[in-house]
Amino acid sequence: MRTPAQNAELALLLEVAGTPKPGNIDRHRELEDLRFEHFLAGTVGARDGLELAANGSAIGPAFERAIEGMATQGGGNTQFGALLLLVPLVRAARDECSQPIVEAVCEETTVADAAGFYRAFDHVDVFVADPPTDMEPLDVRRGSDAIPALEARGLTLFDVMDHSVPGDDVAREWVTGFERSFTAAERLADADGPLTDRAATVFLSLLADRPDTLVVNRHDEAIAKEVTERAGELVDRNALETDRDAVEAFADELVDRGVNPGTTADITAAGLFIALEHGAVSV
Repeated sequence: MRTPAQNAELALLLEVAGTPKPGNIDRHRELEDLRFEHFLAGTVGARDGLELAANGSAIGPAFERAIEGMATQGGGNTQFGALLLLVPLVRAARDECSQPIVEAVCEETTVADAAGFYRAFDHVDVFVADPPTDMEPLDVRRGSDAIPALEARGLTLFDVMDHSVPGDDVAREWVTGFERSFTAAERLADADGPLTDRAATVFLSLLADRPDTLVVNRHDEAIAKEVTERAGELVDRNALETDRDAVEAFADELVDRGVNPGTTADITAAGLFIALEHGAVSV
């Protein structure tokens, strides 16, 4: 029987192996400086941080350790957002991988946890949108340099996530009880076929549900809406079963355009972890 930390590693591996995932790295698509193997190495590197969470460590230090390890591969940021979801889920799984427990884990985070989150940005470059003017001293891109301002305001990690909504759907998971992550787990359980195929199916369904906030922030709302509408058309046609070439072509197009729905991939990874923990899927 796998431990929660092992299930989290497996979830990261299954997510990147899910193919096709339009706009994201998968078994058939890579970028010049970001390859499939970087995600595999990032998963292995995150192990120590995931094990800290599984053993009851505070969220901030566990997350920072996971990111520090993830960043040891040569591709840069591979799974920052996914780990921001997985670390509290793994911590919750010490008791029960349920929405009430993970909500409590997140709400009970401290200012020290927030400091650990900020220090994680010292280890890897992460794309984030510009903060509001009044939040500039707390810009996460400042990394550990922003910790004095964070401490002066007494903000916990949950507070930081709350301030990031709307605009960041990973943060939104933190303040909505991981709503979409648990929905993804249910869809994975209901889907058919190998788990990597199910991951691709659920990714596309999540992309059709809601514009990806990473796409909004890197491009604009119009492009994010276009991507969501086109994903919805493919889901309505059950294209992964009836016209897989159309999904593959959409995936190639988004990679060529540099449109990366990475937040949707993060939530898919969280859903995979929940489904594995619940025994709703197996490998």
